[in-house]
Amino acid sequence: MPHSIDEAFTALPLRALADAALARARALGAEHADFRFERVRSAAWRLRDAKPAGSSDTTDLGYAVRVVHGGTWGFASGVDLTMDAAARVASQAVAMAKLSAQVIKAAGSDERVELADEPVHAERTWISSYEIDPFTVPDEEKSGLLADWSGRLLAADGVSHVDASLLTVHENKFYADTAGTVTTQQRVRLHPQLTAVAVDESTGEFDSMRTIAPPAGRGWEYLTGTGWDWESELGQIPELLAEKMRAPSVEAGIYDLVVDPSNLWLTIHESIGHATELDRALGYEAAYAGTSFATFDQLGKLKYGSELMNVTGDRTAEHGLATIGYDDEGVEGQSWDLVKDGTLVGYQLDRRIAKLTGFERSNGCAYADSPGMCRCSAWRTCRSSRIRPVCRPRD
Repeated sequence: MPHSIDEAFTALPLRALADAALARARALGAEHADFRFERVRSAAWRLRDAKPAGSSDTTDLGYAVRVVHGGTWGFASGVDLTMDAAARVASQAVAMAKLSAQVIKAAGSDERVELADEPVHAERTWISSYEIDPFTVPDEEKSGLLADWSGRLLAADGVSHVDASLLTVHENKFYADTAGTVTTQQRVRLHPQLTAVAVDESTGEFDSMRTIAPPAGRGWEYLTGTGWDWESELGQIPELLAEKMRAPSVEAGIYDLVVDPSNLWLTIHESIGHATELDRALGYEAAYAGTSFATFDQLGKLKYGSELMNVTGDRTAEHGLATIGYDDEGVEGQSWDLVKDGTLVGYQLDRRIAKLTGFERSNGCAYADSPGMCRCSAWRTCRSSRIRPVCRPRD
């Protein structure tokens, strides 16, 4: 049965707040303005040795107005759900832009904010792909499943302790801008974790083995067998943990390595994912998150690997954590090449960076906020390896 946007969210005065904010921004001379309203509910459960160790259930709600005024960014946010408050937030955003313009001028810079064009997406609704909203499942059932998994592992030889946890997120987002784009979105995702610990009482040595089930843009069905074979993994973890405990320490030397695909997740994340964020490659995050070796002058030149290596940025893959209908600038989700035949051929862009560097369009990588597990766009490799869930061979 198809899902619909949560009625409690659509009952909020989303359009009226947006209209008030955008009208005020226009009246104050903004060249561009956008309004974004988010409601994010996050719930988590933790068990230690099959016993409850903690839980939480929180909801974050608020809105923000972003403007380009006089070629400069301005931003302000609020939580008061009245039209006067929304208009006041827009005024604050314009005032911030004016103050920023003075600072930029004093620094001797003449750089202006311009945005790459994007088609108008009027009255669009997008809902992520899931079967069962985890927030409709009783808490007792969630903690009961984690306790059952924990108990089965604790009953296995060599398992001393088990930590289990589950994070579930339900996100709603409304976006509108002065160009006419209006989008409403709903996303569901979750992250189960299960770790078995072995302790050698005679030596005090210990080690652990954790599930390699990745977080996923799925619903409760993910924990009951859709998208991951939990039964098989629960049976394998004790054996793998015992093997790990018996394994000798590695001696220094030169070896041929057989790398499990899961070992490449973080490698791809750090060496390709963050490195191809173009704002970082241009130096805009040098004083915050760092820089990148994949600098813009190396586009089309930098050799990432052999000709068999292809990496795709993908915000459209079903059940991906970064999968969206539209990003936080109203840009439609897309799929594009980052590495083609071993060579750097693309970056992750927002509208400003796309315009600044000569790209015709953003590829939808603007993140105004990154709650929970959604930080970077998903990356999948093609032909080089079959890394799940965001990596798969090209058809």
